Amino acid sequence: MADGSGLISIARFCGKCDCGCPELFVDNDAAPERRVVITDDFGQRIQMSLTQLDDLVTDVKAGKLDALIGTP
Repeated sequence: MADGSGLISIARFCGKCDCGCPELFVDNDAAPERRVVITDDFGQRIQMSLTQLDDLVTDVKAGKLDALIGTP
């Protein structure tokens, strides 16, 4: 869903409340190195390329962050 700012919502990481949950967007109007936008519930945001997002997803799938969240 577009929000009027050029951002297209891809995923909300909480969704159980209305507290400004972290959210993943794609901004097709942004420069390629800033196309992916992740917002947090404090109003901050990071921007990255699709390649950087792909690297992050690959690392998560490979279990590189499991120790951070206590997953064996």
